[in-house]
Formats: sequence, C-alpha cells, structure tokens
Amino acid sequence: MECCGGNKSVLKVQFKDENIDLSALNATLAKYGSTKGSLITILQKAQDIYGYLPESVLDYVATEIGEKPAKVYGVATFYTQFRLKPVGEYLIMLCKGTACHVNGANGIEEAINEELGIHDGETTEDNMFTLNNVACLGCCSLSPVMMINGETYGKLTPKKTKEIIQKLKTDHLEEKEA
Repeated sequence: MECCGGNKSVLKVQFKDENIDLSALNATLAKYGSTKGSLITILQKAQDIYGYLPESVLDYVATEIGEKPAKVYGVATFYTQFRLKPVGEYLIMLCKGTACHVNGANGIEEAINEELGIHDGETTEDNMFTLNNVACLGCCSLSPVMMINGETYGKLTPKKTKEIIQKLKTDHLEEKEA
C-alpha cells in the first residue's frame, strides 16, 4: 500500500508555537546537528536561546537531526536541567534535600509562598518569579539554601528569605525606571 496516493514529496512539518523564531537554532544545529551524541548540547543551547524548550523547538530539533520526536522529548523530560514551560525572570530553586529539610526548608518554602503567592512549579502573574523545589543543590553546609538565577543564598530563615525577595523586587523596579 502506498502512502499519500504515491506522492513522494516531503511532508511539511507544522509547528504549534508559530511565534517562535526557529531559525535562531540554525547555527547550533549546523555546528552540532551531525555530531553523534550531541542532543543534550543542542537542547542546552536551545534553552539558552528561548529560556525554555517549547514543543515546536523540540519538534524542530528532532526533524533537523533526524531523530524521533519521542527520543528528543525523552531526553528533555528526563534531565531536570531542561524546562518545558517558560519561567519567571528570577528562577528560585529551593533545596529540599535532607540537610535543608532538617534545617527548615519547609519554613523557607512557606515564606516564599507568603511573599510571592506561588507554590512549587508556579510562576507569579507578572512573570517575575518561578519557584522550583529541587532534590539537592549540593550546598549542604549552607542549609537551608536556595539558588536564584545561579546565585546561592544560604543559612536562610523565613525573614531573610522574604528580605532577599523584596530586595530583588526593589532592584528590578529600579532597573526598569533607569
């Protein structure tokens, strides 16, 4: 049985996120696309470009490197470094590992919930903050600890946590006004 009435033309792929400029990935795909084992690198570069991995980007990568979309999605969902949803300007990663848990991470999470009105996996309405609980940040001697955009904050208390967030809000407003 022949597919498509014998038409051997290549099917055009339809992408869901029409407003995403997929051509921004072309340099990355040209550099790494033909290198076996480079999928993680390509996804890292894509996330650097877009801030997360939209479905259209995952589909485009799969098409361009000749992989099945399921494999690309599998890699993107297996590794915690990859995000499939946009995050706020400030990504708060709150450690919930054993040392942090024992030293009050739940109280830190409550302070974040109170200050921002969000819970694990949520983003504030203004897209300024996203909270993600993580298994371990590897900073056990600083517990409880959180990381915001790569900067580590340790020996946290609920009060100190709220002050850090308030300072970020203030600094953000001052930057906008400048």
